[in-house]
Amino acid sequence: MPDAILEVSDYTKRYGDVLAVDRLSFRLEAGQVVGLVGPNGAGKTTTMRAIAGIIPPSSGTIRVGGHDVVNDPVEAKRRLVYVPDDPKLFDTLSVQEHLQFTASIYDVRDWKPKAEVLLERFELTPKRSALARELSRGMRQKLAICCAYLHEPKLVMFDEPMTGLDPLGIRTLKISIQECAARGASVLISSHLLALVEDLTTHLLILESGVRRFAGSLAEARASYATDGASLEEVFFRATAAPGSIANATPRELRSADGSDNA
Repeated sequence: MPDAILEVSDYTKRYGDVLAVDRLSFRLEAGQVVGLVGPNGAGKTTTMRAIAGIIPPSSGTIRVGGHDVVNDPVEAKRRLVYVPDDPKLFDTLSVQEHLQFTASIYDVRDWKPKAEVLLERFELTPKRSALARELSRGMRQKLAICCAYLHEPKLVMFDEPMTGLDPLGIRTLKISIQECAARGASVLISSHLLALVEDLTTHLLILESGVRRFAGSLAEARASYATDGASLEEVFFRATAAPGSIANATPRELRSADGSDNA
């Protein structure tokens, strides 16, 4: 089996008496784009924050590039980046200064040419001198993405990455994600936009109430929960809905229920 870029083994997270994630295990290999999906409160953001080293696991281990996130955090964090759904920028730093600061943290040599390419690609060149507090929501998101890509991490994690982006920004980000995978990085994307996940990902991780319901390729997910031609939406509802729920019904059953088959 190839070496994993990310290995999560029996990861558990408790907040007092609340069990947020329960003994979660999965792995990401080079070139995989994995969709992390689940209902609200499934443990998706909690899992990504633990991988990023922001919150400690209650038990279990998380390794990035073979480095334990708890015991060897600096080396683990050198190999990853996490872009949350609402990135926190430095309001009094300019766009250019954010990239310079990021380059200094990750010791990126000759960072300016890379930064210029990213600024041009994400339409931020005219805003290079603007302070973060002067940027729109979408531009702040684009700046966070540019900073994330600057040191070419081996593991890239996005939490609802399309929030605030315009159509061109969405298209640019989608292409950049595919390019990350092509250069051998692993990408983990958490989103409720199932059509986006289906369009981008090679593999799927489904969580519900902190428990893993499925981990594998999209083809394996369809084989387990639906049919070869099923949409990811249908797979998702069949994996997470209670037996007898309307969410478990097939499109044909829904049409029969509302009488549209007889129209």
